[in-house]
Amino acid sequence: MRVIFMGTPDFSVGTLEALIRAGHDVCLAVTQPDKPKGRGKEMQFPPVKETALKHGIPVYQPRRIREPECVEELRKYNADIMVVIAFGQILPKEILEMTPYGCINVHASLLPKYRGAAPIQWSIINGESVTGVTTMQMDEGLDTGDMILKKEVPIAEDETGESLHDKLAQAGAELCVETLKALEDHTAVFEKQGESPTAYAKMLTKEMGDIDWSRPAVQIERLVRGLNSWPSAYTHWNGKVMKIWKAKAEEARQDTSVQPGTVTEVAKDHFTVSTGDGVLRVYEVQIPGKKRMETGAFLRGYAMEPGTVLG
Repeated sequence: MRVIFMGTPDFSVGTLEALIRAGHDVCLAVTQPDKPKGRGKEMQFPPVKETALKHGIPVYQPRRIREPECVEELRKYNADIMVVIAFGQILPKEILEMTPYGCINVHASLLPKYRGAAPIQWSIINGESVTGVTTMQMDEGLDTGDMILKKEVPIAEDETGESLHDKLAQAGAELCVETLKALEDHTAVFEKQGESPTAYAKMLTKEMGDIDWSRPAVQIERLVRGLNSWPSAYTHWNGKVMKIWKAKAEEARQDTSVQPGTVTEVAKDHFTVSTGDGVLRVYEVQIPGKKRMETGAFLRGYAMEPGTVLG
């Protein structure tokens, strides 16, 4: 098939490369504009642009895809289909209906669950044991189009947002190639979506990572795992922001006289914090100006005493 590919972050790259390997003619990559990054504010290419240029694919970076001139630019390529995965802009009807096969989207959840911008992280935060990827025919709604294929991916007990991102990116790439073959063979079955049983998977913010120690330890652990690697869960210690990268919830007899957020134990490789229900053992941290470090290394350089209150 002659494909216009639309995507921006790392999550999209595996699908673009899978389409190329499968022999599809990717005639154009559409991605978000370059952005300044780091202290030097140097302009950085989006990952999809880097990959497209590596394969000699033309790149188009419109600021607003809805503008008439952008729509006409896409029309010039006479594509059979558009594949959209984490592009970052809402497509107008003119683009959705431009090609014979329309626009196919790869979404990182088992739709209709977790429609929205951050399905990967919310599936961990909410304690799901299974998630997956879905391909769908896009319509004008937000992740509401007819579903084509699905693939389940188990969520491990120690799964992080980063590790699940990589698993789903690979699963999505494989499923997209299967979907295009089914469309070409006219064997694709389209299934309407029902109402979503989960809340909208809203975009992540840094503020979400501020740990509320009055919550149960198991919920705090999920937050830590779900927000790893961005934006990260954090608390406050000695007037500094302390990021928590790895932790484990444990059941414990509750002492109601102990304030949630209190360090109750300091061991060789971890420290233990009281919560609203159970305790959290912290195994990896980061403080300003330092790299991520195992808690054992942190404790060798800094004093953390039982009775310290975090938050």
